[in-house]
Amino acid sequence: MSLYNEVCREASAMITKRYSTSFSTGIRAFDKKFRAPIYNIYGFVRFADEIVDTFHDQPKAELLREFREDTYKAIERKISLNPVLHSFQEVVHEYKIERELIDAFLDSMEMDLEFHKYEDSLYKKYIYGSAEVVGLMCLRVFCEGDKENYDHLKASARSLGSAFQKINFLRDMKSDFAERGRVYFPGVDFNNFTNQDKQQIEADIKADFDHAYTGIVQLPDGAKFGVYLAYVYYTKLFQKIKKATAAHVKAERIRVPDSRKAYLLFSSALKNSFNLL
Repeated sequence: MSLYNEVCREASAMITKRYSTSFSTGIRAFDKKFRAPIYNIYGFVRFADEIVDTFHDQPKAELLREFREDTYKAIERKISLNPVLHSFQEVVHEYKIERELIDAFLDSMEMDLEFHKYEDSLYKKYIYGSAEVVGLMCLRVFCEGDKENYDHLKASARSLGSAFQKINFLRDMKSDFAERGRVYFPGVDFNNFTNQDKQQIEADIKADFDHAYTGIVQLPDGAKFGVYLAYVYYTKLFQKIKKATAAHVKAERIRVPDSRKAYLLFSSALKNSFNLL
């Protein structure tokens, strides 16, 4: 089993690296003991997201239902011939990730098949399931069974996931609407998206970021730098989005250049080395 376990973990790591260079860079900044578990979580999350966002010519609802069933079978049996689900069930058992978090995540994926506009209650439910619970799964890993520390950092971890997701919504606003017909922000009409709409969303994101930072600086040392690096990247992306007009956000996917990412990595590493986080 040791070879099979290793191969499955490598599959999840490869998926992470191929789908998200930014996220995989953040994972490499973690202590070695945290890397495989976080890769395993990301592989699971990524494949579920692919079903609803990419497989347009496939029976998405059926595939997602089967993925959900296979996830629970993998957890129950403690084995799966799907490498992503096998590596994910390892993390679930080792770090005692709650079924409620997994349910909420898969429920949010299902919502993307049913809804194209998200009013306030659905918006909050979707962000919780699609982003906040992923942060909580990672926090379970970082806290290594320390329930008191997990409970203490739980709210700030949710805020960080929320901020990241809302920035993703702004960044991907064009493709979400053009390719999938989705508008995530409550009360927002894509065709009449105004600078005032954008500023209100940005104020909400800033509040999330401010709360999230209070938790980042209290994370265990082996996790703090990697999470901080993701925070720095997203704050830089957020700054670029804030400088753009609403019309620009609707027309173009705003990005942070690779050269800028490299600088952010270097400056963040320098700050971390002097214990300035």
